[in-house]
Amino acid sequence: MPSRSALASVVTLLLGIVLMLSLHVVPPTNEINVVRRTLSEYALGPNKWLFDLAVLLVAIGSALGFFAAVRHRVVRPYSGTVVLGALWIASLLVIVAFTKTDWTVGPSIGGTIHRYASVVGFVSLPLAVLLVAHKVFPDRSAWRWVARGFATVSLGWFGLILVGVVRMGMGYGPWWRFVPLGLVERAMALTAVAAILVLALGLVRVAKPRDVVLAPV
Repeated sequence: MPSRSALASVVTLLLGIVLMLSLHVVPPTNEINVVRRTLSEYALGPNKWLFDLAVLLVAIGSALGFFAAVRHRVVRPYSGTVVLGALWIASLLVIVAFTKTDWTVGPSIGGTIHRYASVVGFVSLPLAVLLVAHKVFPDRSAWRWVARGFATVSLGWFGLILVGVVRMGMGYGPWWRFVPLGLVERAMALTAVAAILVLALGLVRVAKPRDVVLAPV
């Protein structure tokens, strides 16, 4: 019998992805420049509810995935993987609670919180996947490397943004103009969520709790 929590994770994550993608085609958010404007820009207009729902679905799907990993004794409840996963989920909730800065108005405390929560999320999830992939796929190397590949690529996209930040500190132009920020963030988000989705798919096949010695990952 498939793992119900992992299956629910897969379905919920896919729903979140579909809703987020729909913001790119439904008006008025379909007019947002995907090259330069970040995903959070969708929360500044009338489709904010759809953006928030998509993010919440990804948060719930992620929580179900990590719950499945703990329930089926893939990782310990207080492992590094679970802590990083909790940071990812918490960051998504913060992103919903605090809307990004509307630069037509000016900087805001809520927008700053939103930005730092995004940084925490985009770092913590790929690291969690890298830590646990070998436990979810102990005998399926191809799946293991797919999960690790998505996580690594996601961190790589984030690294490009860090390069821009360093360049700005050295006196060059603004970091948000160093790369096509909208495209880079979308690629980073998509590969990060794809990584947790691959893990959830792997956990679907777990039929019962494993009678194994747990690794502290």
